[in-house]
Amino acid sequence: MRLAARLATFAIAGLVAGCAVGPDFQRPPSPNIQTYEKQKLPAKTVATSGVPGGAAQSFARGTEVPAAWWESFGSQPLDRLIAASFKANPDLKAEEAALRAAHEDVLAGNGALYPSVDAGASVTREKENSIAFGGSNNIPAFTLYNAHVTVSYAADVFGLARRTIEELRAQEDVQRFQLEAARISLAANVATAAIAEASLRGQIAATQSIVKNEHDQLALLQKQFTFGGIAQSAVLAQETTLAEAEATLPGLEKQLAITRHQLAALAGRFPSEGTDAKFELASLTLPRELPVSLPSRLIEQRPDVRAAEAALHAASAAVGVATANMFPQFPLTADLGSDAGKLGNLFASGTGIWSLIGGITQPLFEGGRLRHERKAAVASFDQAAAQYRKTVLAAFQNVADTLRALQLDAETLKADADAEQAAGGSLKLAEAQYKDGAVSYLALLSAEQAEQQARLALVQAEAARYADTVALFQALGGGWWNRPAASNASTAASPASGAPASLLHKDDAKDIKKNGADAPAKADKTDLDTAPRAVPATPAPEASPPAAPILWGDKPTNAARDCRRIFA
Repeated sequence: MRLAARLATFAIAGLVAGCAVGPDFQRPPSPNIQTYEKQKLPAKTVATSGVPGGAAQSFARGTEVPAAWWESFGSQPLDRLIAASFKANPDLKAEEAALRAAHEDVLAGNGALYPSVDAGASVTREKENSIAFGGSNNIPAFTLYNAHVTVSYAADVFGLARRTIEELRAQEDVQRFQLEAARISLAANVATAAIAEASLRGQIAATQSIVKNEHDQLALLQKQFTFGGIAQSAVLAQETTLAEAEATLPGLEKQLAITRHQLAALAGRFPSEGTDAKFELASLTLPRELPVSLPSRLIEQRPDVRAAEAALHAASAAVGVATANMFPQFPLTADLGSDAGKLGNLFASGTGIWSLIGGITQPLFEGGRLRHERKAAVASFDQAAAQYRKTVLAAFQNVADTLRALQLDAETLKADADAEQAAGGSLKLAEAQYKDGAVSYLALLSAEQAEQQARLALVQAEAARYADTVALFQALGGGWWNRPAASNASTAASPASGAPASLLHKDDAKDIKKNGADAPAKADKTDLDTAPRAVPATPAPEASPPAAPILWGDKPTNAARDCRRIFA
């Protein structure tokens, strides 16, 4: 009894202290970056008057992306198509189902914190031979009826259950942020495809106009050739130019059809169903003011970075799980029931039975399995840390690339507009000179080709500015945190888990402790006293594991609390 009391006291002390072995996750610090590029961001881009998408765009530093950023293009068909895509896109539905599954896994994992209660009943017909036990007569056959309730509980002394739940919750956060990333990517893909359609329609219209002009020019040259005014070579050259212009139309129409099919698929429809919306550059409005979030806020706003952070958290918790598996387990079992020779006598006076069992199980030899499982978990943490750093670097690169593209594509549009205007003037002059016999037909043909190329380049440059704007909204995180449905998803970090407070369940703060825990002194120091470390960083001493991954050259800190103090 004294031993049982000590075991019970030991288990209760561990539960009250809430010691969970393994590293406690802390959010990686934001990189100390003040600007996205070395070059200073201008106040606004250059403007080009007289063309769609030629307005100057100003950069509003420190402002956030609106949740429905696509509405800034002023196209109701685009708004309706994106809304329809949110409702029917299969990729988005798959991500939503994955999040529901992850949430159910968390709820299922929470069951490890509670006792399990099972009811059972049995009936046994038995005959024993008393001679085998030194008796003289055989015992007659008898029937034994049993009904019982079993209550079992595994005391979470070293945090195995809590670390497992922490890992499951982190995996749920991964799915949650992947869902947000899928929503943003879907909206961006629909908007980009709509802009591509508008660009292709503009190029097709320009090409059809070119073909018509070439037809008219060919008819004129054929008349001149009939009356002996020009050589046949001029007619043949014009026929070649017309055929080349006509040959570009099928390719553009093919691209337009593919883009329309893509829009239908994004909206969850078959290509034969299509979409009612038709997009042209003239129907889109180029946003005049572009938000540029502070670099320090980017890792909070990018869902792919937040998903990578949650994956890092899950890897950290997995190290705790592997560590806890090396420590003793304390199973407790209680049985209460009744045995009777007749079914009607069950639970009658004098038929009651009960048992109470407490135990301790300590792994002694597993062939190195537990030790190597923990080493594998530490390596997986290092891998997740490297992936997180890669994701952050890619996020900053995306923003820097897009900001540069916005500036340079605005300059490209201005140059193409000037080139188109100059080519148009040159063509008119060449036509007049050709009629007067001042220039050859080859000079006229060269002017026509230059004007055609300039018109197509101008349409493409106009579309590029719209596409760059979509890319900026996406690169800055897409404004998911400002969506009314996610208004509770504050980006304020929880000090316990590093996830936004709204992304955690109500009991998270109770189940995830702020301070870490070293392994007992008798455990293998190589396996238990080295917390996961992210690279690049100078490795910390084995006895002082860093409380947070080191990603940007910060010095490691030790916020560990030793479980040995509980049992001293």
